[in-house]
Amino acid sequence: MSAYAIQIDVLPQYVAEQSDPLHEVFAFAYTITVTNTGRVPAQLIARHWIIQNELGHTEEVKGLGVVGQQPLLAPGESFQYSSGCRLKTASGTMHGSFFFVAADGHRFDVPIETFVLETSGSGAPGRTLH
Repeated sequence: MSAYAIQIDVLPQYVAEQSDPLHEVFAFAYTITVTNTGRVPAQLIARHWIIQNELGHTEEVKGLGVVGQQPLLAPGESFQYSSGCRLKTASGTMHGSFFFVAADGHRFDVPIETFVLETSGSGAPGRTLH
């Protein structure tokens, strides 16, 4: 087991009640679970997202923490949060990274694999692209 290891799990879903397809507004929610699978406590300091709709329009989001928090995760501990985004198309993708600082001062980025935001099959678990 690595000293610095973080597992990221993503569950995206379409939010029909917050969408207005006639006006090109498609709302998506995603639940992220962050688990420290390493041997050293680590704190999530910042996020970086790349959001792209099906027409190729890209938006970049950077900021401190997630949902106003910078959780410190002991080995084996998890933190879960939900957030969302709006697209002008019925599908798109997201990927990015979280920046962590371990208790011993080591700094590291954790990539977040590309996942699909789509209106069809909204009850099914999200697809991850590799």
